Parts: sequence; C-alpha cells; structure tokens
Amino acid sequence: MTADAPLLRHVQCLRPSGGLARMAYWEWPCESGAADAPVLVCVHGLSRQGRDFDVLAQAMRAHYRVICPDVMGRGESDWLADPAGYQIPFYVADMVTLVARLDVAQLDWVGTSMGGLIGMGLGAQPNSPIRRLVLNDVGPALEFDALQRIGAYLGKPLRFASEQEGAQYMASISAGFGPHTPEQWAALSRPMLRQDSDGFRLHYDPKIAVPFSGITPALATAGEQQLWAAYDALHGPVLLLRGAESDLLSKPTAQAMAERGPRARVHEIAGVGHAPMLVQADQVAIVKEFLLA
Repeated sequence: MTADAPLLRHVQCLRPSGGLARMAYWEWPCESGAADAPVLVCVHGLSRQGRDFDVLAQAMRAHYRVICPDVMGRGESDWLADPAGYQIPFYVADMVTLVARLDVAQLDWVGTSMGGLIGMGLGAQPNSPIRRLVLNDVGPALEFDALQRIGAYLGKPLRFASEQEGAQYMASISAGFGPHTPEQWAALSRPMLRQDSDGFRLHYDPKIAVPFSGITPALATAGEQQLWAAYDALHGPVLLLRGAESDLLSKPTAQAMAERGPRARVHEIAGVGHAPMLVQADQVAIVKEFLLA
C-alpha cells in the first residue's frame, strides 16, 4: 500500500435467500499504526463505490482507521443472483457483518445518499455502534421527482470506447455533484469503470435498478414513515449536509430534521445539488470538524 492507495479486503455476508456473497471494503490504516485507532466507516451512494471517499479518507486517517465498503453489487463486491437483495434492510445486515469483522464496539459513520440511509438503519438499532453520524444530502423524506431522475439512468447497459468517454457520460448525469477540476473528476470517475473486451462499462450490477424501479409514490410515502421512525431513534450527534440546490433533500425536510429526533446540525453547501462529493477542501473541513469535536 502506498500513501494514496488503500488496502482491498473482503468479508463474507449471508444472503436472505441462502448462501454467501463477498462484500469488498477499502481500508485506510490509521497513520499512527495504532491497532486500537477509532474507526470511521464511509458508505457511498446508490450507483457509486467506496473509492469516492479517497480524499476524505486521506484527510481523516491521521485520526482514524477509515473503512470504505463497496455495497453489494458495486465495485469489487459480488453481484447477487437475486436482485431483491439490493435493498436497504439487506445492506444494513451486511454492515452488521462488517462491523463484526472490524471488531469494534463503537465507530463513526459518513453516509452519502443511500449510504446515509444505511447508516440511519444501523444507527436506529438498539446498542448501535454508531457514535457520530454524518448524513450527506439524504433524509427520511425523499423527493419523488429526484428518484425518477435517478431511475432514468440507473442500470442502463452502457459501453464506452474509452475512460474519457465514460467520464464524460458520468459528468452529464452528475451536475448535482457540483464543480470539480478535471483532475478531481478523473479521480472520481476512474474507479467507476471496468475494462473488458468491448471497451469500458460501469462498475455495478445493472440489476441494482430492479428494486429501485418498483418505487411508487405510495411506496415512497410508506417508506418515509419508517425512515422518520428510524431517524427519531438515532442516538448521538448528527451532521446533515445539504446541497443548497439538492432535488432529493428539500429545505423543509432538513429543517424538520433539525427540530426533531437527534436534532441534526444542518450545513448547506452552496453551488451543489445532490450530492456533495466531499472532495473539496471546505467540505472535508466541515466533516472533519464535526467528527473530531
């Protein structure tokens, strides 16, 4: 491992339909080398992967052992035979297995979008290991128009002639991430692509779109009630980041999260929609200050 590259590890997770699947995770050891260093788990959004957090991990590894999983079906993790396993409750169960592997009683959590929902699900459990929780542009109420926007591109069997073509495509569907330099965007894009005999494809199983495509306004409303119950059950400090132009997390929802349950500390990030990528220095500083407070 070099200073700017993490270790790739795997953990076996039991699937609800039986059998095992491997979930990959990227580990950035604490710079101190301490075996008992605090643990920070960073979990990505719906169609992303654990290398999204390279910049944040390098900023935090002076204080933490940083763990960045590839949620099942993404990155270096296994693809599932049954796409019904691509849902939040099963991801929470996978994270319980990961925490057991890490052998820690307590950890901090940064979750972007889907990763935040997984963190809420784990954090709401009795005796949850989560001490401090960062929810990155996600809350219990998800705007249905934004879900439809994401569903319009999720799971398409796309092929690209080059990494540059793939990066350009991802930029076209990722305006909400906010401005990045060409170097930053290349670093964010490269782990999202896999090369094969036909060129390049996206890193994830297209079948992750199957459960997502079944979301209706009625199901979204029913899910919202469960998510609010989970949010209200959270213990410990919560930081809510909101892209000021987000179409997934509304201002009223963010305000409600500041007023109920754990009463999240809300920080809006100007010039960004869904979702801040935690690459820019000011975004990293916000997270770092909260986690180390």
